[in-house]
Amino acid sequence: MIKYTEDHEWLKIDGDIATVGITVHAQDALGDVVFVDLPAVGTVFTQKETAGVVESVKAAADVYMPADGEIIEVNAALKDDPSLANSDPLGTGWFFKIKLSAPAQLDALMDETSYAAFANT
Repeated sequence: MIKYTEDHEWLKIDGDIATVGITVHAQDALGDVVFVDLPAVGTVFTQKETAGVVESVKAAADVYMPADGEIIEVNAALKDDPSLANSDPLGTGWFFKIKLSAPAQLDALMDETSYAAFANT
């Protein structure tokens, strides 16, 4: 299952683990990504807390925690090659994985159809 936030993050949910990245819409708006600051493994965040930063040739943007949880993995390949956020934002360009501590929060997030309508307004 994939969910989307109003801050243009996506989450691919597998049980109580979610892989998080920025959406195609977000990377289009940012332009060429040149740097990504990812959180430390083991850090616990609450929903909507800033968990990282993505910088592009146009701007810098915060990456927000889409749900309460603990960072269990970060994408080391993205640190080495930030352009993955542009070339494959929904695949190899993922940012981090979290162990969800409040899975019910996902119910308030958007599905693909709702997000597409939201992003195109």
